Amino acid sequence: MAINRLSFFRRLSWLLLLAPLASCDLEQDIDVDLPALPAQLAVECYLENGEIPRLTVTETVPYLASPEPVVPTDVTVRLTLANGQTETLRFFPGINPVTRKAYTHTGTRRLAARPGDTFRLEVTDTKGRRVTGTATMPARVPIDTLEYKFNDLPPERREAYVLTRFQDPVGVGNSYLLQIHRDSISDEAEVDYDVEDRLNDGTRFALGTSFRFDPGDTLLVTLYHIDRPFFLFRQSVQDARNANGNPFSQPSSIKSTVEGGVGVFTVLSYDRKQLIIPQP
Repeated sequence: MAINRLSFFRRLSWLLLLAPLASCDLEQDIDVDLPALPAQLAVECYLENGEIPRLTVTETVPYLASPEPVVPTDVTVRLTLANGQTETLRFFPGINPVTRKAYTHTGTRRLAARPGDTFRLEVTDTKGRRVTGTATMPARVPIDTLEYKFNDLPPERREAYVLTRFQDPVGVGNSYLLQIHRDSISDEAEVDYDVEDRLNDGTRFALGTSFRFDPGDTLLVTLYHIDRPFFLFRQSVQDARNANGNPFSQPSSIKSTVEGGVGVFTVLSYDRKQLIIPQP
């Protein structure tokens, strides 16, 4: 029995000595040849009633390329309004003073949009690339009530959650985007998520947050009623972000709302209310 035990420890010692050598053979550098795909036009356009239409056009770049945006200057943008008239948006890069987001093309007149109005977008360049999109303004769904509640922690750690209630119209297929900004919509949203009524059609929704808001906070709560293509676009963007750099995730492609390129074209319809969190 002692001989067998000694033999076992000898074999174990040899295995431990050989383990580092074996592990060296397990490391191998692999060069992956990424396909050289042609650059596509990338479009981002959110129309809004009463606002001047603005749009951003860039080009897609390879995955490992510099993150600097590539802005083509030979692009023509045509927007067909609900009344059939066509407006050409001029190339005039700037920053939206409200959202602080950059744009490349802008109109000259404020947009008139009502629920049910359909708009069409066409983006072309001198290389023959063409991106088209169609978007219809959804009906406005009002916020019924905004509620808040504080946690039971000591005053120095006191925070509140916010509950947004609204009535979903009957008819499966409604999708919503809830955003909550602190102080100004120019800043990054504190809350930003999507829901759909696939399992709750025609019911009263109550969308909540975590305990994250401080006494004295001024909150701007916005409920967007969004169309299905925009909902799927946002979901696909989130999936792509989650998959990026994760070796265990499946690659995820962007579900654009436009054809002939990538990006989003939609008409915003929303209700916005202000909520001030009082001192407890």
